[in-house]
Amino acid sequence: MLVHVPNRSLAGMERALIFVRGRVQGVGFRWWTRARALELGLVGHARNLPDGRVEVQAQGERSAIEALIELLSERVSTRSRPGHVGTVTTQWHDERGGLSGFRER
Repeated sequence: MLVHVPNRSLAGMERALIFVRGRVQGVGFRWWTRARALELGLVGHARNLPDGRVEVQAQGERSAIEALIELLSERVSTRSRPGHVGTVTTQWHDERGGLSGFRER
């Protein structure tokens, strides 16, 4: 019996839209997020939204995305992470072609 496995499962690649609410704008949070995403081998972007949240689009290995979500979810501001996070919401999506690098928008 032949079973079709989607390419994303074979490659282990996924994409997540992560919305971070709290004191995360104007404190270097997008720059910090970009640095962590690059360390984890992810591509995508971090951008400020008009409602005060930061939107993070991250694509790569699911385990790397989950590690980024864990880092973003730490509620206490530390020397290594600016700002203060209130809530983190994640939406999982299929991978998307054409993404490269990780940008601050």
